[in-house]
Amino acid sequence: MPIEKNQVVLFHYSVRDEQDRVVENSRGGEPNAYLHGHGGIIKGLEEALEGRDAGDVFSVTVTPDKGYGPRQADAVQRVPIKHLVGAKRWKPGMIAQVQTDQGPRHVVVAKVGHKFADVDTNHPMAGKTLTFDIEIIDVRAADPEEISHGHVHGPGGHHH
Repeated sequence: MPIEKNQVVLFHYSVRDEQDRVVENSRGGEPNAYLHGHGGIIKGLEEALEGRDAGDVFSVTVTPDKGYGPRQADAVQRVPIKHLVGAKRWKPGMIAQVQTDQGPRHVVVAKVGHKFADVDTNHPMAGKTLTFDIEIIDVRAADPEEISHGHVHGPGGHHH
């Protein structure tokens, strides 16, 4: 069944940056699952998946305007080190998770002091043109609860 709104899509992916380095890869773990047409993944990827079928393998290049947006120059903030989640000792360039009013966010550590760290709140892939290598594993109709919640439940999806 071709991918359209309100269908659950399971896919494996790897992401390459402009230097052709793999920066993320789902193979070896659970496939990613999302509810099509609900903004759960970046726009460029959702557009590329529209109308495809289980078993399709393809690549798509996504520019920042349909990816993670442009880099914001004024996105550096100072936060208490105790609010950074993901490591015991922090060094510049490491990716941390912080809780925000909009939920958890990934930030890049720019500078580490004694009690505070300067973090770049741009998404680590903001401003980058990315190439996604996609393998669609499964496509199924979403159940009414998934549609009302706007996300997938179960393996690869959201757990309440």
